[in-house]
Amino acid sequence: MKHLHYISSLFLLTISILSCHQMQRQEKNFRNDFTAGEQKTLEAAKAIISRAYFGTLITLNEKGEAKARLMEPFAPEEHFVIYLATNPKSRKVKEIKRNHQATLHYIDEPRTGYVSFYGKIYIVENDSIKKVHWKKGWEQFYQNKTDAYMLLKFIPDYMELISIRDSLTGNPENWQPARVNLRD
Repeated sequence: MKHLHYISSLFLLTISILSCHQMQRQEKNFRNDFTAGEQKTLEAAKAIISRAYFGTLITLNEKGEAKARLMEPFAPEEHFVIYLATNPKSRKVKEIKRNHQATLHYIDEPRTGYVSFYGKIYIVENDSIKKVHWKKGWEQFYQNKTDAYMLLKFIPDYMELISIRDSLTGNPENWQPARVNLRD
């Protein structure tokens, strides 16, 4: 019986290490060589996010169907890495464990634009990182910060944006939005 417990613990540790390694690998090769046009698009994205406050996280269920949920993300960090919180028993957690592909979408407050980030999302197991990412007032949603609170980390590959106020209206012929690849 002790061997089974040991093997089970070793398996969980291995999965955690691989998940952390996968997250670290994902964070490498972010671009820093943006053109002036891309820089303008990145600044417009930051402004949209700050005005939007809420974002929509889109994950894929077991049938490959897109499932959208309104979320209260943290402000983006360097390279638009964005943390979000959820209930560990939510459907989105099961979807993320099955498939890391995700989209994070923000609508500009006066409805004159949007920004969508496409990338991967991971579950954060590190308690010290979880403690840093906590918002006052969440006590009413999460009974405690250990078992009832799960932190997610979204790592974008690229973004697409339309912003009328910033004259970023996309391609007039096919309506393709401005796109910035955030990673090489």
